[in-house]
Amino acid sequence: MEAVKLVEFDLKQTLTRLMTHLFGDGLDIRWVDCYFPFTHPSFEMEINFHGEWLEVLGCGVMEQQLVNSAGAQDRIGWAFGLGLERLAMILYDIPDIRLFWSEDERFLKQFRLSDINQKVKFQPLSKYPAVINDISFWLPSENYTENDFYDLVRTIGGDLVEKVDLIDKFEHPKTRKTSHCYRITYRHMERTLSQKEVRRVHQAVQEAAVQLLAVEGRF
Repeated sequence: MEAVKLVEFDLKQTLTRLMTHLFGDGLDIRWVDCYFPFTHPSFEMEINFHGEWLEVLGCGVMEQQLVNSAGAQDRIGWAFGLGLERLAMILYDIPDIRLFWSEDERFLKQFRLSDINQKVKFQPLSKYPAVINDISFWLPSENYTENDFYDLVRTIGGDLVEKVDLIDKFEHPKTRKTSHCYRITYRHMERTLSQKEVRRVHQAVQEAAVQLLAVEGRF
């Protein structure tokens, strides 16, 4: 276990130095415990970007069985994976990750440069109006995490979902049950969304939350 702690320390120090090399000193960084199938312990690095925590990479100490199968029984290793789009968001001050998948020429032409060392700062694009819907539900007694709900919304809403925010928590004084209220911001990159199509997606989110996360809807 002592060796694993030393490897974990080396992992975090190395990746922190990588981020400060890319973006300079003064970064607000935090480490979040998480789960990956081939590492233990596992972590995500988050950087404070425009007042919100943005995940930029996942990492961890490699499971020893994997290291052994590679013929390195006397070694301990660590692994990491970078979210390149998220690094670019910080480097160029890009507020919305979906822009990387857009074919909007106003975005693409900002990064067509003859000199790769030329400084670039993203110039914001005009956006279509957002449609905002809230969703509230009672949490199950166990096995619920906020990230599970965020992933569910992204899976169902896809690129229509701009962001998901937890805006309220409430504990019932008698039942001790906990309620969460989330605000989902829907916005299309290329046109105005109608209330009808957003309502259809939002209803699918509600139904999936009940079925897959075992929450009790307050819809």
